[in-house]
Amino acid sequence: MTVETHVHGGIDSDHGIAAGFAPHAHWLLRAALTSVFLFHGLHKFLVPGIEGFAGMMDMPVAIAAGVALAEVLGGAGMIAGATIRGRLGDLVTRLSGLVLAPVMIGAIAMVHWGQWSFVASQTHPMGGMEFQVVLLLLGLYFVIRGNNG
Repeated sequence: MTVETHVHGGIDSDHGIAAGFAPHAHWLLRAALTSVFLFHGLHKFLVPGIEGFAGMMDMPVAIAAGVALAEVLGGAGMIAGATIRGRLGDLVTRLSGLVLAPVMIGAIAMVHWGQWSFVASQTHPMGGMEFQVVLLLLGLYFVIRGNNG
């Protein structure tokens, strides 16, 4: 017998252990996005304050507040979208991903562009764009797939 005939009951995605978890795998991506964006969004409101964040980024306070609010609402929306049944939940998920995309594009353009590695360097003290690109792509995944992923 070959290996292919022994995978049934193993870890493949159609049978066995993974089959039971596959419908819930989206929670892994949602948890990743939610944890990052809720932390960063709430942090902007609490630790440096919106004025501190705005000053650090050299942007108007209203824009800084919009960024922080988008992070909080986008992150929370990832969880809410999965818990709301039907088309409304799908819409909430898609809009949450859509809200997060410009935040990541802005972070890449304003802070991280020009260096790929997330490791801080002399030219990029906040690191490169590697992590931000991953977050952007995860957000876009949910824009495209909604709750059907």
